[in-house]
Amino acid sequence: MSEEKAGMNVRDWSETLALGAIVAVFAALSPEFLGARNLSMLAIELSITAILALGMLLVMLPGQIDLSAGSGVGLIGGVAAVLVTRFNWPAPAAMLAAAVLAILIWNTMGRLIVSQRMPSFIITLGGLLVFKGLFWLVIQNATVPVSPAGAENLFARLTTTYLPPPLGWALAAAVAAVLLGGWARRARRAKATGAPYDSETGFLKAFLGAQAAALFVAVTNGFRGVPLPAVLLAASAAAVFILTEHTAFGRRLYAIGGNAEAALLAGIDVDKNVIAAFAIMGAAVALTGFMQTAYAGASTTTVGDLMELDAIAACVIGGTSLNGGRGNVRGVLFGALIMATLLNGMTLLAVSPEIKYVTRGLVLALAVWLDTRLSRVAR
Repeated sequence: MSEEKAGMNVRDWSETLALGAIVAVFAALSPEFLGARNLSMLAIELSITAILALGMLLVMLPGQIDLSAGSGVGLIGGVAAVLVTRFNWPAPAAMLAAAVLAILIWNTMGRLIVSQRMPSFIITLGGLLVFKGLFWLVIQNATVPVSPAGAENLFARLTTTYLPPPLGWALAAAVAAVLLGGWARRARRAKATGAPYDSETGFLKAFLGAQAAALFVAVTNGFRGVPLPAVLLAASAAAVFILTEHTAFGRRLYAIGGNAEAALLAGIDVDKNVIAAFAIMGAAVALTGFMQTAYAGASTTTVGDLMELDAIAACVIGGTSLNGGRGNVRGVLFGALIMATLLNGMTLLAVSPEIKYVTRGLVLALAVWLDTRLSRVAR
């Protein structure tokens, strides 16, 4: 076994043990933690954190970082809420306009970073402050509901819509078909080409994934059904997986993060790909902003606070390198699950905000330490 594989096995085991310990502690302290209602709420919270983390993955792969994402979540959600509530825009039009604004803003930040050769840390740190100030100006330091009084719209229903049980089971069946179909294709391809492939391990992974999807549907059907945010997360994860694993764009991001100079010599347009990664991050910020604001029920000055750190922590916990060139969707989802479970459990136990801040800071520091240690092992 190579040192790199050994390092990754250590990471996989540490992630699993950490999640198991967190679940065990919260389940022991609060029996409601494993109830269908709370697990459905956890699925919504996971979806919000994970979608932002998936966008962060694309930015971190080429060796960049985005510290403005949390403030952007508040700003974009606030813009949509103000357009709907104060200017009577239809919710779809308001959300579309806010999403386009987010993509343009993050595209511009990407262009500034590559054209001025400035560290993304500095540009996005400035963005954090600018977006936070603009957010407060947009909502005028007031609470802006996501829909007019007595009305419901698409914006408000983002986090309150649940799929009927039969549709949930149909989605679970579709997930199982995709996973098992992918295993069968890889096994046939390996057999035809003689390429090495552990068919039994591949089948086990696909089978466990299908079982996890069925278990998720069974649990959420015990409350109201599969929440819409979980479907949005699944679609986002599939899109980012395809981008990173099955497109030239994804391969270029890994190459840039591995060695930007070598990528440039190989003919890769480094600047163009970094800008594209930031533009996609803008779309992730927009979707997260809509969901987080809808989940809160209104746009307030605290929406999005520290969410960029949760997203970065989720990526690093899941194996994404702060230096770029390493990371994947599965790891990010697992890291986001750890962060969402931790925050959900502390909220359920009515832990004070001070302790929440301390815990999130310690988790982020521990994740970076683990990344550094395992990077040394891989060498």
